[in-house]
Amino acid sequence: MYNDNPTLPSISKEIDEKQQGKVFYDSPEVKEDGKTFYIESYGCQMNFSDSEIVASILGEAGYSATRDMENSDLILINTCSIRERAEATVRKRLTVFNKVKQRNPGTLVGVLGCMAERLKGKLMDDEKLVDMVVGPDAYRDLPTLLAGAEDGDRGMNVLLSREETYADISPLRLNSNGVTAFVTIMRGCDNMCSFCVVPFTRGRERSRNSFSIVAEATDLYEKGYREVSLLGQNVDSYKWENPETKEVVSFANLLEMVALIHPDLRVRFSTSHPKDITDEVLVTMASHENICKYIHLPVQSGNSRVLKLMNRTYDREWYMERVESIYKHMPDCAISSDMITGFCSETEEEHQETLTMMEFAKYSMSYMFFYSERPGTLAAKKYEDDIPLEIKKRRLAEIIRLQNHIGLEHNKLDVGQTFKVLIEGDSKKSDQDWKGRSTYNKMLIFPKKDGLKPGDYCNVRVDRVTIASLIGEIVD
Repeated sequence: MYNDNPTLPSISKEIDEKQQGKVFYDSPEVKEDGKTFYIESYGCQMNFSDSEIVASILGEAGYSATRDMENSDLILINTCSIRERAEATVRKRLTVFNKVKQRNPGTLVGVLGCMAERLKGKLMDDEKLVDMVVGPDAYRDLPTLLAGAEDGDRGMNVLLSREETYADISPLRLNSNGVTAFVTIMRGCDNMCSFCVVPFTRGRERSRNSFSIVAEATDLYEKGYREVSLLGQNVDSYKWENPETKEVVSFANLLEMVALIHPDLRVRFSTSHPKDITDEVLVTMASHENICKYIHLPVQSGNSRVLKLMNRTYDREWYMERVESIYKHMPDCAISSDMITGFCSETEEEHQETLTMMEFAKYSMSYMFFYSERPGTLAAKKYEDDIPLEIKKRRLAEIIRLQNHIGLEHNKLDVGQTFKVLIEGDSKKSDQDWKGRSTYNKMLIFPKKDGLKPGDYCNVRVDRVTIASLIGEIVD
């Protein structure tokens, strides 16, 4: 097994920022004499997608988005409760917002999302930093809560729903590159992983009407978007029954429906659950060139006993069989993962099994964290968080080090190869270069060429690589 001990590259920081970082949504078109809102989002892609739904609801209520926090009428923060660090960051931001509120007494502050659901009235009663608290299923109530807050009432709606999917709301694509977009296909989660708060903050699983999903994706394509990412806590368990025909649409069916909109519309999805991803999905992916050959398949741990404690409902052997099936149907498919190190009672030998799983699966990249006990979860109620922090951090460092090695070797295999790339926009480091991703979800950087623009496809030959990206040039 690879056991070198270099200084950890910066990719670990990049991974953490991708999970915990904030996004500033903005719109250049602020209505004259209209009210403005400013919103920050933290956590997963679902939160970013939810912020676009919120923006649409607020737009109908007469609000326009702005990046000018100091002069906005409403400041919102869409929160994550997955990790303790995310909540700590949100609390710090609320103190900043409160200072803005003190300078501008008419400004309202609201907390949205998972943290709002988990902490409920504590944010208003104990800390008195916000005017409203709104859970993930209550965004339609925002205009009513805002009207009350303007009259001095502090409002809260954190009721969870078994029906709400926001299927009839067209998200307002803010801060978008005009090329890629999220499309939420389901909400909530029925999996009760012992470390996770999502079932308690987002409610039970329910799937969105498949026709509304196809309509949204079609509209995006007609507006110039060339890639959609289908989102759900567990997309593989998507199932919608047509009330008229009683026909059941599975995730594999939905994937094909979206792929058939147009060959130039790329389709991605996240997240898959190892217990639910089927060969039918893999066959569908292999059958359509525009369904990207990339699967995010979180393993969390490579040891069966730890997986049982996590209530992941699969074991090491099951996961390995799913990986083998992916490579059988699509030998060049890229697989990424999530891993938690230092879960309750994890032994050194069990930690080593996670490392060997990484080598077996050959992940192109991973999101890696040490275990952080979350109040209210099954693990917090049933198990002792007994792994010392220094051991958690050391094991995490070993996982990051190995993933960096595997990821770099994965990228080195691409040198000299040519990939079809969807141009997303300017490279972060230079406006002389484009950036875009391959079907394998790898970012490519390459010099600009006349006649091309974001949303166009081009062929890029890879000349050199880093851990995080591939560098090359356009070829005919």
